[in-house]
Amino acid sequence: MADLPSDLRYTEEHEYLAKTDEDDVFMVGITDYAQGELGDIVFVELPEEGDSFEQGAVFGTVEAVKAVSDLYMPVSGEVVGVNEALNDDPSRVNADPYGEGWMIKVRVSEPAQLDALLDAEGYAPHTE
Repeated sequence: MADLPSDLRYTEEHEYLAKTDEDDVFMVGITDYAQGELGDIVFVELPEEGDSFEQGAVFGTVEAVKAVSDLYMPVSGEVVGVNEALNDDPSRVNADPYGEGWMIKVRVSEPAQLDALLDAEGYAPHTE
């Protein structure tokens, strides 16, 4: 069974948001379930700091041995951080999706969108 931390918010497309110490800034990555389904991740294409996206927009791609998958923005906002370590070691997403495998940090521009995201219990059926 996939690891589903209860303190995160999730999308049906298998992205997660994790709070940071900064107000309205969240780390975004793919869930443990998603990385397991993709298999060995060999490349991650991420946006630049300062880029802005609307909720649901594609913000990057993740390439695995099996497939290439789009990454969807869980909320509208501005990218304020990018995990550059994934350029050299994309397998961090497989090894630690909720830790060293985070992808971007986003400053949420519409906080009300957070309420529409799934909690762990709501996301769990999407992993079956």
